[in-house]
Amino acid sequence: MAKKQFKAESKRLLDLMINSIYTHKEIFLRELISNGSDAIDKLYYKMLTEEGSSGINRDNFEIEIKTNKTDRILKVSDNGIGMTKEEMESNLGVIARSGSLDFREDAKDEEEDKKPKDQSDIDIIGQFGVGFYSAFMVSDQVTVISRAYGSDKAYKWESEGTAGYTIEEYDKKDVGTEITLHIKKNEKTKGSGNETSDAEDYDSYLEAYKIKQLVGRYSDYIRYPVKMKEGGEIKILNSMVPIWKQQKSKLKKEDYNDFYKQKFHDYVDPLKVIHSSVEGVTSYSALLFLPAHAPYNYYTKDYEKGLQLYSSGVMIMDKCADLLPDYFNFIKGVVDSQDLSLNISREMLQHDRQLKAIGGRLEKKIKNELIAMQKYDRENYEKFFKAFGLQLKYGIYENFGMNKEALQDLVMFWSSTEKKPVTFAEYVARMPEEQKYIYYASGESADKIDRMPQTELLKDKGYEIFYLTEDVDEFVIQIMQSYEGKEFKSVSAEDFELEQTEEEKKAAEEKEKENKELLGFMKESLEGKVSEVKLSQRLKSHPVCITAKGGLSLEMEKVLNQMPMADGNGMKAERVLEINSDHKIMKALSKAFEAGDEKGKEKVREYTKLLYDQALLMEGMSIEDPFAFANSVCELMK
Repeated sequence: MAKKQFKAESKRLLDLMINSIYTHKEIFLRELISNGSDAIDKLYYKMLTEEGSSGINRDNFEIEIKTNKTDRILKVSDNGIGMTKEEMESNLGVIARSGSLDFREDAKDEEEDKKPKDQSDIDIIGQFGVGFYSAFMVSDQVTVISRAYGSDKAYKWESEGTAGYTIEEYDKKDVGTEITLHIKKNEKTKGSGNETSDAEDYDSYLEAYKIKQLVGRYSDYIRYPVKMKEGGEIKILNSMVPIWKQQKSKLKKEDYNDFYKQKFHDYVDPLKVIHSSVEGVTSYSALLFLPAHAPYNYYTKDYEKGLQLYSSGVMIMDKCADLLPDYFNFIKGVVDSQDLSLNISREMLQHDRQLKAIGGRLEKKIKNELIAMQKYDRENYEKFFKAFGLQLKYGIYENFGMNKEALQDLVMFWSSTEKKPVTFAEYVARMPEEQKYIYYASGESADKIDRMPQTELLKDKGYEIFYLTEDVDEFVIQIMQSYEGKEFKSVSAEDFELEQTEEEKKAAEEKEKENKELLGFMKESLEGKVSEVKLSQRLKSHPVCITAKGGLSLEMEKVLNQMPMADGNGMKAERVLEINSDHKIMKALSKAFEAGDEKGKEKVREYTKLLYDQALLMEGMSIEDPFAFANSVCELMK
């Protein structure tokens, strides 16, 4: 029989298909099963229009898989609508011609009164004819035997790839299509020592375990049973009805938890389940999960975000990153939509408009659910925030604060008064009327911050302070600047000041003038280490503290200098040494300085250096010369 040739452009496309279009060869089975499901849908639709819903039983439809290891044969058959000789020529002889797409377009043109009542249940997955040719990635010969519904003749289409194909009449009793693949032999590659290893394990596609694995991964939710004979029994390999398309009222918490743990390989139940269906310009079903803990590689470059993306029950992408913003990358789940425009490999989308629309809605849904959880299920929200709060903070800081409005109500920081994490809104709601700022302090831990000299007077006055303990925290506050009109103010900022009466302000100015020379001498004694020495308005019982001018705080200095890219010189905040004017150390300094002799000045000089090192240590910072510090302390003990 004379072999027919593919058209020139089709031949080139077939060669491209076999060698590079698909990322993984194993998806060939997904494509063949999807085509079988399409064929059954077409027949079901046709029978509905001709006979009505009472004339057919959907349970009679199925897709069957058979293997023969000896002959290296894999068969996928369906009892769908089948193909005529002309349809074989049209759909299989011209690559990228889609019978499914034509069918869908024809269905749209029918008059409303001629459509069956449940036509909405007709869902054609394949919109391109190319998927069938993925079979050539794993086989060196493909045979298609098909008999069309309403025809008494069957035909066989056969091809070994780009060389062409044949079509001949064939004997087939039942309506439907049978696709037979002659599986390639395993490829071997030679190593440096002439040893051979498997480059492609084609043998596995003849094994029952592999078939079950691929059906479970890619085609579990095809609406018709996918059957295979194993151990003398016919087994159904797919579940057919995805949990996200089932009625919520019929699902139990255990159903969701079991699905999550099995699907996403977790050993504990999720903290929250979000199950939603949306109808509109882009319709979809989504089943999302908030994990109870971060995966071991969450904060590494190996972690991949993304939701599993399905089109009408067929998995298109294992991790579709475009459906989630980075700051919600901890969310696991699935999204299923029949409105997606797929490209020829089903692995990428032709247009991202639908994805963006779905992603935008999911983002709002996730945020609303987290806000509700924060309000009504605080214990679990705090568990969630302990696991993933850092990611939300990164989300605020990244992209120059572009997402701060979306995330500011989700983040929490430790409260000096509540002794637990609280939100910005909760802090502001408790602020006294006279309080101008939202106060915060940074350090290694809440316990250490609580003992900082800068926090003592504020706490004494009953003001709440946010304790920032994560490296990113102060950068978040800096990028936000304010919340609901209230500016953030660090307790260690040089321009910090408590609300004072006019008398208090005047008294402070007088003290500063009286000690101007002493303070200037102390600054000189530190030899450029500080830009200023001043009397403090923030200290109560402690003698000294160190603060910073400008946008770079002391805590930020520490964080930046710990980063891998930090140079040897290091970042340095502009430091200010503050002295408690009411502390007895101030009296000792004043007495020594007022003596006016060199001995008194040397004493002030040594005291100043000691106080500076003391202030650094209280900030958790290293001192330049620990030996000199130790010697100075010993001198005081004489």
